[in-house]
Amino acid sequence: MNHLEKIVNNIRIKSPLVQNITNYVVMNSTANALLAIGASPVMAHAIEETEDIVTISSSLVINMGTLSEKWVDSMLFATKKAKETATPFVFDPVGVGASKYRTATALKIIAAAIPDVIRGNASEIMVLAQQASSSKGVDSTMLAADAVSGAIELSKKLNNTVVVSGQVDYIITGDRVNTISNGSTLMSKVTGMGCSATAIIGACIAIEPDVHLACTAAMAIMGIAGDMAAELSKGPGSFQVHFLDSLYLLTDDILKDKIKLNV
Repeated sequence: MNHLEKIVNNIRIKSPLVQNITNYVVMNSTANALLAIGASPVMAHAIEETEDIVTISSSLVINMGTLSEKWVDSMLFATKKAKETATPFVFDPVGVGASKYRTATALKIIAAAIPDVIRGNASEIMVLAQQASSSKGVDSTMLAADAVSGAIELSKKLNNTVVVSGQVDYIITGDRVNTISNGSTLMSKVTGMGCSATAIIGACIAIEPDVHLACTAAMAIMGIAGDMAAELSKGPGSFQVHFLDSLYLLTDDILKDKIKLNV
């Protein structure tokens, strides 16, 4: 069993508690994705309980898909607490560049406490890397490959890992670049796939201290489950059901046989 396969196995053995401060649209789907892979999700947003929940959690997921002032306050408090408690956390800057408020919020979160991982689509990463000034929102207007140079610069600047999602997923830590080429075009027709990827990164960094390796495993899990689901699906509706089943049925052998990894 190699390191990537051990990560999947260990998630199921340890069932890490993953705190999610995420958006209204995807709460159900991301919680179900975490449960299907073997993690334990908690969707706690109230600032009054944030300190307690971060303290007992194995990792933290911050997703700014639907913003409000109170939730932003909770996000900022949670990230600072995560750094105090050495709780790894991943940040999903959903739609950064679509509005001034959204961009300012993303920069404020990163300034409060540098995330261990930032995961976004090409447009979002290029905005954070200051290679683009706007985005279309949650949909990328660029290919993941277009954002690689910016992601490398951003990773070096923040000394963290940057994941660029797309038809090919790029996992970047400084000059270290892995790619995962698994995944189905149906994934772009279902809301919350990127957010689920971020949540699964949260599960992987909860049990694997090598963040680059953990992110590679997470994107492989997402892509392979997408491949498996697409083989059984007639469209986006059935894909959602089969995707959860595929996460649940993913084994070490399937991961080993189906992974399309470039290091």
